[in-house]
Amino acid sequence: MRTLQLAGVDVPVIGQGTWRMGEDRSQHAQEVAALRLGIELGMTLIDTAEMYAEGGAEEVVGEAIAGLRDKVFLVSKVYPHNAGRKGIPQACERSLKRLGTDYIDLYLLHWRGQYPLEETIEAFERLREAGKIGRWGVSNFDVDDLQELNSPACATNQVLYNLEERGIEFDLLPWCQAHQLPIMAYCPIGQGGQMLTHTTLKQVAAHHGVTPSQVALAWILRQKTVIAIPKAVRPEHVKLNAQAADLQLETGDLEALDQAFLVPHRKQRLAMV
Repeated sequence: MRTLQLAGVDVPVIGQGTWRMGEDRSQHAQEVAALRLGIELGMTLIDTAEMYAEGGAEEVVGEAIAGLRDKVFLVSKVYPHNAGRKGIPQACERSLKRLGTDYIDLYLLHWRGQYPLEETIEAFERLREAGKIGRWGVSNFDVDDLQELNSPACATNQVLYNLEERGIEFDLLPWCQAHQLPIMAYCPIGQGGQMLTHTTLKQVAAHHGVTPSQVALAWILRQKTVIAIPKAVRPEHVKLNAQAADLQLETGDLEALDQAFLVPHRKQRLAMV
């Protein structure tokens, strides 16, 4: 699988998301197995957050990576209300315990909150110096937020990005590319499956003999500085996600998708879920 450099480490361009994992105990074993299968298939970047199932997703991840920690690039996120000088180290310790590890490769501010960015950065840097995290970054930051952050130490910006939500292409994505800041795209195949029923997307998928979700992922990966982090629980979906890294869309495919899912021509409010 193709890789790109994130936080000084080569990581796969398709990782594994965990939003909504850990919410249903009856799904626990299946979720753990899905993440372990993904690791076997090369999707060794796993993204989670203390917000997901209020720590439940981190517990799923912790079980999935047991015995495999050295193979995994682990990303987690801190709640904004925990992003102060005192709150961040406490939140990080709780995440580490749930994850069953002594360090997180990349620790993100989930979105902006009440604490000054300078205070959050200071707390992140102390965690890095203590060896609790490898690097830090942000999530759901727009251009003005990144300009205010103004820190070359920021390793990534994780944002909503898919065929239906292309707003970042107008200004945020170009800004990040100009500043060599990788983007992590969450919900890359949309939510609830509605996007995947679009006629054009299905036509492109049929042309290549693949699924609409694989086309959606390949479309994300046409951007060489973007990592996609789809979530999957069923084994067949995990396998399809991994295979999508090999799909190369043609110029005609991209033009058709641009007609079906319009390119933004003005500034849009940053979409979030």
